[in-house]
Amino acid sequence: MENQGIIRNIISIKTPPAQPGFLGPDHTARAVIYREFEHSDPFIALMDDFLDKKDDAPVGGPHPHAGFETVSLLLEGEIGDETHTMKQGDFQMMTAGSGIVHSETIEGRSRMRLLQMWLNLPKADRWADPRVQDLAFENAPAAERNGVKTVLYSGAFAGLHSPVKNYVPLIVADIQLKPGARLSELLPASYNAFLYVIDGDVRVRDEEQVLEINQIGWLSRGDAGESSELTVVAGAGGARVVLYAGEPQHDPIVSHGPFISDHQEEIKELYSDFRHGKMRHVSTLSEGQRFNY
Repeated sequence: MENQGIIRNIISIKTPPAQPGFLGPDHTARAVIYREFEHSDPFIALMDDFLDKKDDAPVGGPHPHAGFETVSLLLEGEIGDETHTMKQGDFQMMTAGSGIVHSETIEGRSRMRLLQMWLNLPKADRWADPRVQDLAFENAPAAERNGVKTVLYSGAFAGLHSPVKNYVPLIVADIQLKPGARLSELLPASYNAFLYVIDGDVRVRDEEQVLEINQIGWLSRGDAGESSELTVVAGAGGARVVLYAGEPQHDPIVSHGPFISDHQEEIKELYSDFRHGKMRHVSTLSEGQRFNY
């Protein structure tokens, strides 16, 4: 491959444990990324939530966010609010920016699995006007060749280009590999990147290290302006991995509850705005703040 630049390797592997979630006994959550921003920039957090709800009592409800973006990929089931329902394979990027209230309510019996990331905003865009972008699975750019199917939700990768608008350059790709299949593609070398294994197991390049189901493998990086090559090889049972790659912003952040900011004083102001009803609900966003692809 021409201009491959650096070769991406796995530099660390973590196995986030499944823990009881906040939605009750039928909810388990894995903190894939949590409290490690100095290494994970621009990724603040990533939760893998699994719900197998066996009763009819509603769970969830309205809650605020500000100062960052939520990046959601629904692996299984349905979830939504009064303005929009996500189905299996759908993707949503919500720019909380200056502040937004949304409702992730699940009524009735339900089985769903959701990957939700908190993505940092560049300092200059921290308080951008809120917006919501929804990319339906059937409209997501996809390609299948040599036993590898790639569905791209954000950025440009594997010859595909997503329509989703980004403040932070971001690649999100769902990659399914048949047994023994190999993917080799270019990434900007400066992007912080990792693989999260949804099913099966993979190796990066031809290394002995195996990345297994429910493990996250962080990848080596290079310098701005360089390219890099990522090679992923599926094990004997095939594999499914989600690739996240984003440009670090190199700005410190303050995190408290549902808010991200640059200073502690701003956190207090955000709580005050929420308490006094100054944050709009996502259902009230104007047409120019909602994008459906």
